[in-house]
Amino acid sequence: MVASPTGSAPTSTVLSILDVGWDASRPVPWRRLLREYAIYATIMAVVLLVVTQGEDAVALLGGLVAAGPIYLGLGAVLAKFGYQRKTLAELRTPRAAPSAPAASTAAAAASSRSRPAPTRRTSTGANRPPRRKR
Repeated sequence: MVASPTGSAPTSTVLSILDVGWDASRPVPWRRLLREYAIYATIMAVVLLVVTQGEDAVALLGGLVAAGPIYLGLGAVLAKFGYQRKTLAELRTPRAAPSAPAASTAAAAASSRSRPAPTRRTSTGANRPPRRKR
């Protein structure tokens, strides 16, 4: 159940994105953005210098430096719209501790399900024609 942004009765939805508009009060994770860009730029600088064997390195590194403000700007805009990527620790958390009750509940639900009524296509009783002998 999700409360409606207009204040009306709660509605049941599978995926609810309530506030997707620009919100100037949302914080921008500058430190995280800078760290991610520094890691990316370092790795790409090494790869580009190895691949190009140092030829025209100034232009390639200049391109990486010029990409920094673009990355930071797009990251800031996305943060103001409410986008927050999960960290690696947050991504690992569900896998690290699988819940045993969920697995037992699924097994119990499968075993408690009754067998469907036989139909003309699924029955294997007397109404099937006998097999031909070769």
